[in-house]
Amino acid sequence: MVGVTLKKSIFAQGSYSFETSAAFKKLSQLSKTPYDLTQEGHLTPERIHRFVAHSTNWKLLYGTQRVDAEVMETLQQLAREANVFEKMHAMQGGEVINCIEGFESEQRRVLHTALRDFFDHPNEAKEAREAAKAAKRELEKLETLIYEIDKEERWTDLLFVGIGGSELGPKMLVLGLEAYQRPNRRVHFISNVDPDDVASVLKGVDLEHALLVTVSKSGGTLETKTNEDFVRRRFEEAGLDVNEHCIAVTGEGSPMDDPARYRQCLYIWDWVGGRYSGTSVVGGIALAFAYGLDLFRDLLRGAHAMDLAAREEDFSKNIPLLMALLGIWNRNFLHFPTLAIIPYCKMLGRLSAHVQQLDMESNGKRIDRFGKSVSYSTSPVIWGEPATNAQHSFFQMMHQGTDVVPFEFIGFKRSQMGQDMELFGTTCHDKLVANLFAQALALAQGQTSSNPNKFFPGNRPSSILLAEVLDPYTLGALLSIYEHKVAFQGFIWNINSFDQEGVQLGKVLANKVLNRIAGGKEPYLLGDAFLDELQQCD
Repeated sequence: MVGVTLKKSIFAQGSYSFETSAAFKKLSQLSKTPYDLTQEGHLTPERIHRFVAHSTNWKLLYGTQRVDAEVMETLQQLAREANVFEKMHAMQGGEVINCIEGFESEQRRVLHTALRDFFDHPNEAKEAREAAKAAKRELEKLETLIYEIDKEERWTDLLFVGIGGSELGPKMLVLGLEAYQRPNRRVHFISNVDPDDVASVLKGVDLEHALLVTVSKSGGTLETKTNEDFVRRRFEEAGLDVNEHCIAVTGEGSPMDDPARYRQCLYIWDWVGGRYSGTSVVGGIALAFAYGLDLFRDLLRGAHAMDLAAREEDFSKNIPLLMALLGIWNRNFLHFPTLAIIPYCKMLGRLSAHVQQLDMESNGKRIDRFGKSVSYSTSPVIWGEPATNAQHSFFQMMHQGTDVVPFEFIGFKRSQMGQDMELFGTTCHDKLVANLFAQALALAQGQTSSNPNKFFPGNRPSSILLAEVLDPYTLGALLSIYEHKVAFQGFIWNINSFDQEGVQLGKVLANKVLNRIAGGKEPYLLGDAFLDELQQCD
């Protein structure tokens, strides 16, 4: 491809520069004396009530961040200087924004929002409408397929083969809604090319009652095709009609778009990156199989509602943008290199892993939209685990370690399954939520003591995302929050958040090494011999 020139685009060169913006300079000065959460009278109920935002049915509490009114006003100024609202409208309207000006790049639209643009206030831009129509056609094909599967009354298990965004997002969504599982419906995810991954899944599945879904947009992902063939051979060994069991989710016209090999081919498009495909038929087939089509539609409604909120210019109603700005304050001005995402919810056990890919694959970039090296930090390292388990794992370092790690806590007023009991005067869920708020306060306030072993420095920033209960609508909105947070940060950093060239080099070298192994070379080379061998892979 030739390089694209972004003429007349809001992303065009010269329209904005992060480090030379007036807001950047002011924030740099303000960051020299950030708000002190440990100072008496600074962390008050009034402050907690003041620093709150609402989007759909989510609430963001950020009074435990190291910000004051002046910092927040300047962060909002930064957002306006970066034209984030115009850029969000351009993205959701279907402008070609997945590109690097003047250089070969993917040159694609970014329209994951069109995957759920079937409800109130649809986007009227031509490209967005065409994408939504295409997505609706695949949703209708999925509805027909699920109707057929349900009518056959023989399918109990779905083997979902994919990797990266084709597995992380769908797996997070499926695990996140466990309370809604239909009787005798199980979804098993296979992603790692490690044969033990496949074998451990298959040993607990009756293949006669299992469907195999293979997800690869290109139709040629090495790990995915290898795992698909592994499972297909097991079907053959069991004497089953393999194609009757197999479904493809792929790009139209790809090598996998083959009705002779699959009972159904569902399509995804180049305007949806894998890490943004959870609300396409990629996530939809797993959710509809396990939980039903109505649940998947509710999830789409929640995501769509948050898509609209991301275009809201009232900052107090735009949670994704506020989270993006707080993240930039912590990353670029307070210079914290990591971010912990800690859900106080067992069902969100894979959220941190999904956001890790979403954020680090999107914004882990070292050049801007014009091919120039940036001199500022971009994506933080994302990590985390569900609490309260996490409190008994790594929170010691979080409170008293030498490095400060900002937190994004996530909690709910009610449990998803609704099964609880009172013990010692409070319910289990009361104890869960009490721990969430206690950790945010403890990180912020710290503790003074004459005993250095009991001293907590405090001033460790966090935010809390809070909702009533984790239902399909709420999970769809949460998914959209993080998708748009990442996009807003990319807009402000002036980078392309929608390609992933960084994953390609290792793939190329792996194929070269595999070719040599297939030719009879020793696969387990060590030290100098390995390096020498690798240099010959040309």
